[in-house]
Amino acid sequence: MSMAFSVQDLDYLTALGPAALNDGPVAALEQAWRACLAGQVQRPAEVRQVIWDSWRRSVEAAIDPQDSQYRFAAADTLAATLASHRVLIAAAAQVMHGLLAYNPRGHINLTDADGITLYFCGLDITPVGSRLLESVQGTNCTGLALAEDRLVYVLAEENFGSGLRQRRMHCAAAPIRNAQGQTLAMLTLTAEPGWFHFHTLGTVQAAAEAVSRQMALQALLAEQQTVLEVLNEGLVVLDEHGCIKALNRYARQLFGVGLELIGSSFQHLGRSELSDAILLRGGEPVRDLDCTFHLHDRSQLACLVSVCPLEQGGVIVSLRENRRIREITRRIISTQARYTFDTIQGTSRAIQDALHLGRIASRSESTTLILGESGTGKELFAQAIHNASDRANGPFVAVNCGAIPRDLVQSELFGHVEGAFTGSARGGSAGKFELADGGTIFLDEIGDMSFDAQVSLLRVLQEGEITRVGAKNSRPVDVRIIAATHRNLSQAVAEGAFREDLYYRLNVLNLTVPPLRMRREDIPLLARHFLTRCARSLRKSVQGFSPDALELLSAYGWPGNVRELENSIERATNLATGELIQAADLPLETRPRATLRHYEPQPAQDLSSHEMHAIVAALKSTGGNIRLAARQLNVSRGGLYNKMSRFGLSAGDFRGA
Repeated sequence: MSMAFSVQDLDYLTALGPAALNDGPVAALEQAWRACLAGQVQRPAEVRQVIWDSWRRSVEAAIDPQDSQYRFAAADTLAATLASHRVLIAAAAQVMHGLLAYNPRGHINLTDADGITLYFCGLDITPVGSRLLESVQGTNCTGLALAEDRLVYVLAEENFGSGLRQRRMHCAAAPIRNAQGQTLAMLTLTAEPGWFHFHTLGTVQAAAEAVSRQMALQALLAEQQTVLEVLNEGLVVLDEHGCIKALNRYARQLFGVGLELIGSSFQHLGRSELSDAILLRGGEPVRDLDCTFHLHDRSQLACLVSVCPLEQGGVIVSLRENRRIREITRRIISTQARYTFDTIQGTSRAIQDALHLGRIASRSESTTLILGESGTGKELFAQAIHNASDRANGPFVAVNCGAIPRDLVQSELFGHVEGAFTGSARGGSAGKFELADGGTIFLDEIGDMSFDAQVSLLRVLQEGEITRVGAKNSRPVDVRIIAATHRNLSQAVAEGAFREDLYYRLNVLNLTVPPLRMRREDIPLLARHFLTRCARSLRKSVQGFSPDALELLSAYGWPGNVRELENSIERATNLATGELIQAADLPLETRPRATLRHYEPQPAQDLSSHEMHAIVAALKSTGGNIRLAARQLNVSRGGLYNKMSRFGLSAGDFRGA
């Protein structure tokens, strides 16, 4: 910070001392001051330029030099100003009292950038709230420093007001700046002539810079504290004795505590697996330790905990709530339900009865069992029940129990701890039930679940808690279970393949999704629905079905149910060449058996249909003999089977033709 004094300023400074202003200079300044008041424009040689300019501004502002009364900020403005500058006042007060020791017969005051006095100390008091701007008080040291925005000094006879001139006190003021160089406040020292000299200016400037550094440090600490407070991760700082030095907002929310816990032992937050050996360690950090805290309100908090030692002693404990981590995971893997009751197509009595039962189930938290053949849309009903329930904003996790290897079912459903088995994930892994916490888990093909997993599932239903594979302690989960199967569970119970107690636990509410053959009146509606979606996806202008095609669709038994119908419509949309799907575009199995034996290939429309016609011709000529047909087509039997499956062809339809 430069003093930026002129040669004239320095000449004055070198003359400062017990008799800095003798009768000659005093008389000259007095005469110049009176000339300024009288309207003189040209500066006398005895007056510094900075002082003369300030006097002229004071005259132009119509300041009365004989009025020695202070002007004060309004009470509400002062209260708000003091509150907003409380950190500055606290930082400056300590420096000001230290500086006062070298100025026992003077005083020091602190003003903000608007010239409002914030704090003072010493003998000659400048009241808090007084306004010291040059435009209010006339030429004075604080006001001049604010106008010049630099270090200045003002001798007694250089003041504009008579009251300040008669006090015979000299002043020096230096700006307090923030880290960006902006002036926050002004520090002003007032001293008797005998105590005011060249080094006083350096002392005032050093004091102002000390406060500036304190403010920069406070701003940095406040910025760091703000960052800590807004982090979506709990942070607890511990000293070398394991006592809490600081904990951020997220940590306080997790544990339901306030700042009153600062100074207490970390264990006051709750009992956990974190030992003193971990918290007081000074070696390698701990990362992502799966930890459960037993809180004082008897609830539990599951977190991933990391412990990082600090160089100066102590550690930082970071906590990430398992529930939030699972929510992020669910968002990434898209475990949300998309279907509602309104999206389930059908007007038949059978489907309406199922929808009625589904809506009843959605208003309950009871376990629900959905029965139905493969392809009927059991998961659609499960999603619709979830979306109509109070858990709609929670996760929806679907698990196909029949697709998980039997030796991995437990781990997939309930998770595992690190080292539970060969190849287990580092740090362990949450299971599907933990991912579904707060929402719904859909257990499809529950009848294929292993007997061991059935025991664990029964515990979840009874106790509302799960135990990870290899873990010693269980953890609570809030999950609504919807199960589905195409099997006859009561028969499986009778055969000993399914636990009877689990069956009764699952079968609290149940509904049956009807097969497509039981709701034939819905087939045209479903077919048009799938056609609209497929035509848009494939960018084709197919708009409907020919009467023959619609008749075939309605007459077919659809053993694969709605899923088979959807796949058939997609295939037909691909093959269609006009605006309507024709009977020839539909899979062969949708046609009556008698017509298949007399099937005459139509002219090939694309490579796919040409290949199908060749296979049909080969099967007809060999009477449905796969081996001979494959030899005739120069393909393997396995390859022929795959192609026949793709085109919906059956060798039995050609035998005896």
